[in-house]
Amino acid sequence: MKTQTDRSLRQALLAALLMVLCALLAWSLTPRRKLVEVQGHMQLEQMMPRAFGDWTEVAVNHTTVVNPQQAEMLSRIYSQTLSRVYVNGQGQRVMLSLAYGEDQRDGMQLHYPEVCYPAQGFRLLAQEKGTLQLGTASLPIKRLSTQLGTSRRESVTYWTLVGDQPFRGGIAKKLTEMRYGLRGVIPDGLLFRVSSIELDPAEGYAVHQRFAESLFAALPAADRARLMGQATTPQP
Repeated sequence: MKTQTDRSLRQALLAALLMVLCALLAWSLTPRRKLVEVQGHMQLEQMMPRAFGDWTEVAVNHTTVVNPQQAEMLSRIYSQTLSRVYVNGQGQRVMLSLAYGEDQRDGMQLHYPEVCYPAQGFRLLAQEKGTLQLGTASLPIKRLSTQLGTSRRESVTYWTLVGDQPFRGGIAKKLTEMRYGLRGVIPDGLLFRVSSIELDPAEGYAVHQRFAESLFAALPAADRARLMGQATTPQP
């Protein structure tokens, strides 16, 4: 009887010890510090130049730029947003929309254009993964072709960052979040979207490429890293 009691006591103590160890492990892996506290707060208005290369900001009604979420949702999910329209010397226009969130945990995730555009009444005609070649660097992107009603055809190019890592797939995003989590860090996130209105999506994507190349060349290295990440090998 004593042996049985001793065995039960040891099992109970072992179970209690395992519970304590699991609790300590969970605590150690729980992110407790935001990345933004280390690298500083993003200032989209100051970081994004109003003129660069052949591109200049033009004053327009910002309803021209699609912002799919309501204001209260934008303020809940994102720390900052920025919408502008740029025109170049050939009269080509690009609509810019940036959405930045300091906390990329569940419930505070970026909302993606392939979901948001249809929510605004656009039809999603096509989407594809691609790469923007910026100097010797490659930035993983997604391209969308959309249509509103019978007339407005809008081509969209966008990229997303978690911390300083660009990605274009859910698996890559989760892996990046896990790497930050193992360091006890809560990453920030950025969605950088450019779009333009024309009948031929390929023409729009080419304009977006030139816009991104000019911006890449004009930005200081620190701002380039915050807005474009470590653009090297595309993630899945």
